[in-house]
Amino acid sequence: MPYPAALALTVVTEVPVYVAALTVASAAGPVRTASAAVMVNCVTHPPLWWFLRHVPGGGYWAAFAAAESAVLLIEGRLMSRALRLRGPVPYAASAAANAVSVLAGFLLLG
Repeated sequence: MPYPAALALTVVTEVPVYVAALTVASAAGPVRTASAAVMVNCVTHPPLWWFLRHVPGGGYWAAFAAAESAVLLIEGRLMSRALRLRGPVPYAASAAANAVSVLAGFLLLG
């Protein structure tokens, strides 16, 4: 999958999850939450894509799991800062959003 398509798929699948999960939890409205979700994906997606492109085949899935875990934590932290949230909610939203985008990628790529 070309990079622009992968980024678009990530944004299209993750932003609605973040909005659904975090609009109620924060004082931010859906537009601010969606904007923050796009921002965190623009921060984390390029380095994740670059890193995974350089992993040798035998270690890909371990590297994938480690990299996605790092992205989950980074996105959770960035969302908590952007929306002024405390506690586990932004991290849970990040886990859900990233799970949805990974599943969408698996379904599209077979």
